[in-house]
Formats: sequence, C-alpha cells, structure tokens
Amino acid sequence: MLAPEQDSGQNILMSTFAENVMDDLKIAMKAKDSVALTTLRALKTALTNAAIESGNKDNVIEQADALAIVRKQIKQRNDSIEQFENAGRSELAEKEKAEIVVLEKYLPAAMSSEEVSAIVATAVAETGATSRSDMGKVMGIVQAKTAGRVDGKTLSQEVMKHLS
Repeated sequence: MLAPEQDSGQNILMSTFAENVMDDLKIAMKAKDSVALTTLRALKTALTNAAIESGNKDNVIEQADALAIVRKQIKQRNDSIEQFENAGRSELAEKEKAEIVVLEKYLPAAMSSEEVSAIVATAVAETGATSRSDMGKVMGIVQAKTAGRVDGKTLSQEVMKHLS
C-alpha cells in the first residue's frame, strides 16, 4: 500500500479518505451537528462497503470510485427530495438538502458549462462522431477527461447537443 505522500492523485487510499471522513465526523459530534453526523456516517459506511466489495486486501479505492460513491449518495438524496416534495413533506426535503450540502464538500469543483462544451467538442472531433449512434465513443472520452467533475446526465445532454 502506498503511503499517503506517495499517492499520485489517481487513487485515494481508503484509510486516508476514511480518516478525513472520521475527522469530519468527530467535528460534527463535538458541534452536535446531527445532519452532518448522519450524513458522514452513511458516507463512511458506503466507502467501507465499496472497499470490501472491491476485494482488495489493502482497501485501496480509486478516486473515481470514491467520487462516484459521493455522487450516488447525492443522487439518492435528490430522489428523496423529489418524493418528499410531491408528498408535501417539505421539512424532510429540507433535511435532505442540508445533507447534500455536507456531501458536496467532498466533490471537486464542478466544471463550467463552457469547459464541458469545449471538452465535448474536442472529443467529437477526435472520434469523428457525426450522429447519436457514436455517442458511446464520445462519452467514454468525455468521462475520462472530466474525471467526475460533471454528472453523467449533464455530459450526456451536452454530447447530444453536439451530435444532433
């Protein structure tokens, strides 16, 4: 297992990432911040489960996987917000929104729409894509270049704009 200072940025060592989450969890406990506490416990569990499922004895998790887990947690909360608002439970929707704020601190800065558009245009040119049937080739390149800084839905919509 690499020491944290040897990490090339491609992988987040599970222990280091977990330590960061644990440090934030301790801060939330001391501050008696129940929203952050609940959210961070769920995130810690999801990260631990992913490390166990990977079958890697060193519990190393790639950065893209860690970001995907955080994004999945956010997506789950967004789905819950929609359901709570439809059911007229605005207090529960507000709690979910507060949890999203806690989770977003673990994501890298989002890319601007101009940056995304430029990356998609470059990928379309690289692949020679001309129609929506080429979308898979373009998406593969775009996802690699954005490295989790843009959600898949936004990428997909931008690729469709360039291919239509």
